[in-house]
Amino acid sequence: MNVIQLTTEEQWLEAYPVMHELRTHLSEQEYLQLLKDMTPQGYRMFALYVNKEIVAVTGIIQLVNFYNFKHIYVYDLVTKGSERSKGYGEELLSFVHQLAKDEGSKSVVLSSGLQRLDAHRFYEEKMDYRKTSYSFTHELN
Repeated sequence: MNVIQLTTEEQWLEAYPVMHELRTHLSEQEYLQLLKDMTPQGYRMFALYVNKEIVAVTGIIQLVNFYNFKHIYVYDLVTKGSERSKGYGEELLSFVHQLAKDEGSKSVVLSSGLQRLDAHRFYEEKMDYRKTSYSFTHELN
């Protein structure tokens, strides 16, 4: 197992099928365009490889604000459906924790959809996260 930062379009395309399991609303073209837009803002994507195959993907950004100070925000964390319950999500998120420490962050923060109860159990019970807030969205017409 090894974690690699994905920085090229070829690598992003290799990760698309796994990311698409989480972001089902994104076409491959939309995914690539958003990556091209997000990367200059600091978004970084990492993949966990097992036997030269991507089994899990995460997308993160380092942010600073009044309530979390310097932190890593996890936008995306997904394990390939056929590879779940093998510890790969834990491995990749632990990598993010170490990266955050190495970069001087105080915490790792993420949001998870209300319907994702299995993910919530994983974050709380396995990875020692606390529920600290609700996230609200207002759609603009």
